[in-house]
Amino acid sequence: MNILDSGFAPSEATIRYLDADYVVVKPGTFVRCAMTNAPIPIEDLTYWSVDRQEPYADAQAAFAAYQRSIGEK
Repeated sequence: MNILDSGFAPSEATIRYLDADYVVVKPGTFVRCAMTNAPIPIEDLTYWSVDRQEPYADAQAAFAAYQRSIGEK
């Protein structure tokens, strides 16, 4: 089944984030931004934290997460 088939339903993936790469643990079409809860298509996933194992929708969300983590220390 592919995205063009009728009955296709997007599903959330589970990913293990590594330095400059990631491993798909459970296949899916998207992940959710840790800051905005917005869906991020896997093919558009660019920003994540290895330490916190969180994906981010864009640079602003990644920076907000960084600022949040500094405040926690």
